[in-house]
Amino acid sequence: MARRRQTLDRDRGLLARMTGTVFLLGLVYVIFFVVLLQGVGMALPVVIVLAGGLLVVQYWTSDKIALASAGARIVDESQAPELHAIVQRLCLTAGLPMPRIAICPTDMPNAFATGRSPKHAAVAVTQGLLDRLEPHELEGVLAHELSHVAHRDVAVMTLASFFAMVAGFITRWGFYFGGMFGGGFGGGRDDRNNSGASFMLILLVSVVVYAISFFLIRALSRYREFAADRGAAILTKSPSSLASALVKISSTMSRIPQKDMRMAEGLNQFFIIPAGLKSGLSTLVSDHPPLEARLEQLRQLERQLETL
Repeated sequence: MARRRQTLDRDRGLLARMTGTVFLLGLVYVIFFVVLLQGVGMALPVVIVLAGGLLVVQYWTSDKIALASAGARIVDESQAPELHAIVQRLCLTAGLPMPRIAICPTDMPNAFATGRSPKHAAVAVTQGLLDRLEPHELEGVLAHELSHVAHRDVAVMTLASFFAMVAGFITRWGFYFGGMFGGGFGGGRDDRNNSGASFMLILLVSVVVYAISFFLIRALSRYREFAADRGAAILTKSPSSLASALVKISSTMSRIPQKDMRMAEGLNQFFIIPAGLKSGLSTLVSDHPPLEARLEQLRQLERQLETL
């Protein structure tokens, strides 16, 4: 553990921004939780059991869902010796347990990490990534993914996005079936009016929670990408290797068939570079930082490492 603290130094400014974002998300969710309790009139233990059950299922199955969605196949050392060797070397340096290694049969160059903890982690790379990157670039990408594992980013983002998902579900549910409320459940007129008013309040709060959490979660995701880039640069002591890989991956995206890109977009939050790389105003709501900002951070780290 001591060794990992020495190799993966913290960026205090970045840590402060992440902490502030998590605090705001927590505040938004507490308000949402209280309104939900008041509006539905459901007992607190029942809400905790229902919400906790859904959260545990999502938390425990996130790696299986991500790997299955990507069509990833777990490979052992005999099937991918070079890949295993790089990951094993990085894990030894970072003080991490060896994760499962998977390969996705797609030409799109990309990679992601999943799993609720370092002991249950999996790192997946696409065949397109293996075909295009040089060994030192591949090492930079794998170090980035292992940094996500070390920081438990999958668990953090699962927790951060859970209540946003609930709010989004209520919002969609309300818009589709809202007409049923205030007149469709029997009882007296006053009861129906009260039921309709309560539902409209929950719907309104859900819309607001969903909108605010949408931006906060994306900001948190961008901060964690910066942190993973930084962790990879320090772990490999070669920020330029990751920078070269990011440029190569992003420049290749435009040549990938749109059909393949659309199929992969569901995993954008996990990828090192999102499929369907966008520019302009759309980067403001992206879950990844702009490429140029990531490259600039890596250039700064390169200069800092040269002075050590």
